[in-house]
Amino acid sequence: MGNSTESGRGDWTFDGTWPYEPRYFDTGAGRMHYVDEGPRDGRPVVLVHGNPTWGYLYRHFITPLADAGYRVVVPDHLGFGRSDKPNKATLYTIPKHSERLIALMDSLGLQDATVVAQDCPPPGTKVPAILRFIRAPLVGEFMIKGRHAFVKQLLFRAIRRDRLNAQSRAAYLAPHPTYATRTGLLVFPRQIPDSPTGPVSDFLGDVHEGLKAFRDRPVAFAWGKKDPVFPPSVYKRLWQPDFPEAPILWLDKAGHFLQEDAPELIVPNLLEFLER
Repeated sequence: MGNSTESGRGDWTFDGTWPYEPRYFDTGAGRMHYVDEGPRDGRPVVLVHGNPTWGYLYRHFITPLADAGYRVVVPDHLGFGRSDKPNKATLYTIPKHSERLIALMDSLGLQDATVVAQDCPPPGTKVPAILRFIRAPLVGEFMIKGRHAFVKQLLFRAIRRDRLNAQSRAAYLAPHPTYATRTGLLVFPRQIPDSPTGPVSDFLGDVHEGLKAFRDRPVAFAWGKKDPVFPPSVYKRLWQPDFPEAPILWLDKAGHFLQEDAPELIVPNLLEFLER
């Protein structure tokens, strides 16, 4: 079913920083890896990564949430982490990622779950020039699949220097050791809509409208003030009007990968939010 989930590294604990039992869900397009920690009857919390990371991004969240009695589910999208990595670009569209995530949650019988999500913007968000550059034919393939630039350059430079160590570097490099395993990394940034119309814009527009149904449910935000992809103005323009009463945790020293930059601030805030 495409590339092996275990390619590139034999030890996936990364010196004990990722001690969780791997589990797999067959999506039909390939196996999707996830971890499922905490009591089976606990209220579910689903932690969803973006590009180019995987479940490892939430390693500081899992144990505190599980110890507090929550059932913590952390999936790897197809093409990421320990999930299979078919070398077929059409499998990695945002709607297909969404369908597989919903299918996984349904297979686990998750009800009344709290979803912690990150990364993809609503239509109309201005993206950095580097992401537009990645869209270019051949250039994008060379940068992302050939040079592994999304991880080695963008990710590693985006995380605070004092938070990036040998274990986390190894963990983010391990899932994509070859050109063929990096297809998902390339498709994700090419899916970010740069115009208000089109298949992805229409899909995300529908999702954004659908989220307004959650106005009467608990919603909260955490935002890195140093995020070069989604600066604070994105929140104020696109999210605050829809959820004016939702609390927001502003993180002065965090960037785009705030789970790496400030977990010690986010996790207590998340636990408090869940208790409320």
